[in-house]
Amino acid sequence: MLLRINDHAPNFQAETTQGKIDFHEWIGHSWTVLFSHPKDFTPVCTTELCYLADIQSEFEKRHTKVIGLSVDSVGNHEEWLEDVEEIGGADIRYPVIADTDLRVSVLYNMLPAYQMSPAGGRNGGINVTMRSVFIIGPDKRIRLMMTYPMEIGRNFDEILRVIDAMQLAQESQYLVETPVNWHEGEDVVIAPTISNVTAKSVFPEGWKTVKPYYRKVKQPKINHYV
Repeated sequence: MLLRINDHAPNFQAETTQGKIDFHEWIGHSWTVLFSHPKDFTPVCTTELCYLADIQSEFEKRHTKVIGLSVDSVGNHEEWLEDVEEIGGADIRYPVIADTDLRVSVLYNMLPAYQMSPAGGRNGGINVTMRSVFIIGPDKRIRLMMTYPMEIGRNFDEILRVIDAMQLAQESQYLVETPVNWHEGEDVVIAPTISNVTAKSVFPEGWKTVKPYYRKVKQPKINHYV
């Protein structure tokens, strides 16, 4: 199944390091980051899980749940996560899905087109593109998709930045958008679908017109820390 932005995130049931879950029930009314990694006991994945454990509170401030996935078993996950906690010095408080039959990996297009063999005996070298990220909104719709090659570690600070931008757009009822390399507190731009008449009522302090279609304005407040 080809997934697109704004599609409903496919639901599934799976075993995790924190017990069996129904994905949609587990999401509840939160934002969610679903991320996969090629294989347990691999170096790049270890650095990612260490860092993610260290900054999980930043996701929680944004009312965002985090859940990992690989094709290894729950037992392997639990053994590896002990290493991750030892190396990173932070407790792993997010669950990791055991996708040993590849159901979720196939459902979310996490595998290379040429790789459909059973999970048993697979290794990091085979799972070359299984380093995917999905950001899912409280409405269970996919808001962002990213896939990295196996040898490239992800930037989870960028994922936090994108969540800030998405939550700002939603809270402003999509009156504003965020420019290149935007971070919270910086100027944003007024959406091109908003007329100047409407903008005057929404932004009484005014804005800077760079071009008729490019209007810079002070960022509205994000309430995700409340």
